Amino acid sequence: MPMEPEGGTTRTVCSYCGVGCGIVLDVARDPATGLRRVVRASGDKAHPANSGRLCAKGATSADMTAAPGRLGRALVRTERGGEPVEADVDAAVAEVAGRLRAILDEHGPDALALYASGQMSLEAQYLANELAKGFVRTSRIESNSRLCMASAGSGHKLSLGADGPPGSYRDLDHADVFLVIGSTMADCHPILFLRMMDRVKSAGAKLIVVDPRRNATADKADLFLPSRPGTDLALLNGLLHLLVENGHVDEGFVAEFTEGWEDMPAFLADYPPAKVAGITGLPEADIREAARWIGEAGAWTSRWTMGLNQSTHGTWNTNALVNLHLATGAIRRPGAGPLSLTGQPNAMGGRETGYMGPGLPGQRSVLVDADRAFVEELWNVPEGTLRTEAGRGTVEMFERMAAGEVRPCPTGS
Repeated sequence: MPMEPEGGTTRTVCSYCGVGCGIVLDVARDPATGLRRVVRASGDKAHPANSGRLCAKGATSADMTAAPGRLGRALVRTERGGEPVEADVDAAVAEVAGRLRAILDEHGPDALALYASGQMSLEAQYLANELAKGFVRTSRIESNSRLCMASAGSGHKLSLGADGPPGSYRDLDHADVFLVIGSTMADCHPILFLRMMDRVKSAGAKLIVVDPRRNATADKADLFLPSRPGTDLALLNGLLHLLVENGHVDEGFVAEFTEGWEDMPAFLADYPPAKVAGITGLPEADIREAARWIGEAGAWTSRWTMGLNQSTHGTWNTNALVNLHLATGAIRRPGAGPLSLTGQPNAMGGRETGYMGPGLPGQRSVLVDADRAFVEELWNVPEGTLRTEAGRGTVEMFERMAAGEVRPCPTGS
């Protein structure tokens, strides 16, 4: 039966990857059920991330929303292992709240943990953190961002003072050199990849790709560096060694905006080109060329994802990459700056709301007296409500669940 048009269009954001493309949904009413449904998805030409472009996932959003098997009512099990039974949503919420209240009264706030997600809306992430820290007062709230983006966030904090990536999508339209490392942009962030390639084709910008495997992103590279797995840190430090050797350090920027530069020469002495070539398996000439392109660029930008983050030294990978930008002054201006790309649509939003560990909204922390006081006033809770301790990450929280110390763990996705 054909759908009857009603409701027009709705502008929203794609729910898949971390690019956040704008989409326009055409909505119509099904005469058989009376329900309004999405019948078509198209790119939002006015959206700054994608300017109307969509990848295959975004373009088929209407098919996803119309797929059968979606949960329409609450399901409740009266006992573990029992069959779920349909229930009224309001009644189910009240039942869950009652059970959580009983556990908190008997076992205390740390018996309850929350596991949030980068798939949640900004409002839901904010409220989850406020519920956990401002009302329940548990120290155990984590998210799946901990297992993919925490190293980038920690690297930003150590290098720049806050987990607020200074790069922008707009840099893709102005850069002279792109460094893509640990990221298969063509496959995982295709709209940003196309935007980057527009700059390569229209302005002759150079693309450097670092990846152990030749992939669709590497196929478009002007310089492909197939480094051995686990050697990114040596390569990044080796590039900084060459930037210094070639005289491509922005001495004025370094003097005004950085600390600790006086310790770098001794540190970088361990990363001469020949040694780095031996560690990474790359030709020394290619390493030198990459450093020269970066050093001579009017503006250059970097993009990276889990290939750098999900590592035993992922934080140091981010530090080393940001060091290249700080040394060359390639930051805080168009076409220049580091920007980590995330996998989920709102992982960065969750980090802004502070939904991991000690976080509080707006790059604040429960570990800082002034931050706690500010948020307690904002949330209108008594002084001393926010605890000064925090859990030690997702893995530790799972271990506490296995040990029975954490009893319920509501999740959001």
